[in-house]
Amino acid sequence: MPRRRPGALRAERGTYEDRRPPAWARELPPVDRLSPDAAAAAHWAGPGRADEVADLLGRYRNFLRRSGSPLLLSPSPCPACPGCALDDVAVVRDELGDLYRALPPLTRTALGRALRELDSRFRRRTLPDPDPPPAGWADWSGRPRAWWHRRLYEDG
Repeated sequence: MPRRRPGALRAERGTYEDRRPPAWARELPPVDRLSPDAAAAAHWAGPGRADEVADLLGRYRNFLRRSGSPLLLSPSPCPACPGCALDDVAVVRDELGDLYRALPPLTRTALGRALRELDSRFRRRTLPDPDPPPAGWADWSGRPRAWWHRRLYEDG
């Protein structure tokens, strides 16, 4: 029996944008402030994915709700621990970026809209670090770090 080619299978299934989340995904709880369609697509993308998006967006919004101007980032007391690492808002923003790239297009668009608004507030309320440490410019592999890692921290 001849094997069906992968391209033929994909063409038959349609693109990801053409597929709508199933009805059960629409009955699940909303995700932060995303539209119902985007929340359903996030639930459908993978188990726990929507909860992770909601948790990270909540952490990012809570940081921006803090009183005081300018806001200073606080480093994580234990950056190697996955739970404690999220105490640093720069790590939260990294995780949101990773999730953004992994989500389906509908949710990615809605999350991108929310991130642009939050990032603009983050830029306004934090100060750039005039003299970041060498580790602030690049990660362990030598790739340049994102702009949110080069903001002023509490410890100096």
